[in-house]
Amino acid sequence: MAGTTKRQRNREGRMSLREHLRELRKRLFLAALGLVAGTVAGWFLYYLVWDALRAPVDAIAEARNAVLTYPNVTSGFDLHFQIAFFVGVFVSSPVWLYQIFAFLVPGLTRREKGYTFGFFFTAVPLFLAGCAAGWFVLPHIVALMTSFVPQQDTAYLVAGDYFMFVFKLVIAVGVAFVLPVFLVLFNFMGIVSAKSILKSWRVAMLLIILFTAIATPAADVVSMFLLAIPMVLLYFAAAGVAALHDRRAARRQSALLAAELPT
Repeated sequence: MAGTTKRQRNREGRMSLREHLRELRKRLFLAALGLVAGTVAGWFLYYLVWDALRAPVDAIAEARNAVLTYPNVTSGFDLHFQIAFFVGVFVSSPVWLYQIFAFLVPGLTRREKGYTFGFFFTAVPLFLAGCAAGWFVLPHIVALMTSFVPQQDTAYLVAGDYFMFVFKLVIAVGVAFVLPVFLVLFNFMGIVSAKSILKSWRVAMLLIILFTAIATPAADVVSMFLLAIPMVLLYFAAAGVAALHDRRAARRQSALLAAELPT
């Protein structure tokens, strides 16, 4: 009897708290393993990546005095490790994104596994596209911020601070581009409906504007809108996908009720 109950629970995809914690530990371990492997690769790609990251500063230095500085003995090593970690986050994104989706989809049925792979193959390109969008606006932001330094003075940029600025911008925008996929996932899991997503559009627009204002300087309105427009489109695209799913789910439920009614 106990074995039958356990099999029924597994078919329904239900997990106990202990099983959830065990699954979380497994997913965190695999995500960390991918991050460590990516960081090791990033360690050897340091000079190539740093040359690309510092390109906006080098471009500014051709027209005015701008210098990257290393204020203490360990600054070079710290920057080397930070860039390696940055590369690790970027390169291992397919690994940790898959682990997130695999943990959030609670069941083990074939349909739910299909959801996991479907969302995974959507999330990874969106994350990379978000990182590319952050990279695209980066030179404009750096040029704008350094333009406030008087022409006769030298812009001394601490290398570590400059890199953290780049890191936060690129990764934050990449993560923001993935959030609509989570909205669709939560809709498929029955947590939120398309109607509630559409009703919250004003709040969503406000949050998007606040995010882009924080991610980019307030004075750089062009960069802010370059980031905000695709995020708004992705939000409404997520609402559209959720609406289609809710409509299909409602038709499926109506068909089941009709089948159960006595003839």
